[in-house]
Amino acid sequence: MFGAPGWQEMMVVGIIALLLFGKRLPEVARSLGKGLTEFKKGVAGITDDVQSAVYTQPESSKTSRPASRDEDEPVIASAPKFTPPAEPPA
Repeated sequence: MFGAPGWQEMMVVGIIALLLFGKRLPEVARSLGKGLTEFKKGVAGITDDVQSAVYTQPESSKTSRPASRDEDEPVIASAPKFTPPAEPPA
């Protein structure tokens, strides 16, 4: 129903902007572009901060590793062996 604006809608918006801002239109567009660029830089900085916080290990957990395990020794998960019941339930 409401898709991206077509060329007719953009023409109407351009005419209205020209009527409202007149000779200052390039100046307004330039400042709007600078503001949009700064906003994108801010969002990218926040995204980088969040990703670095998610993918890095906190300092407290780095020092809490057990000293007995060698770094080269692989960690093997173990679970108790499953034994089926001897008789079916009555």
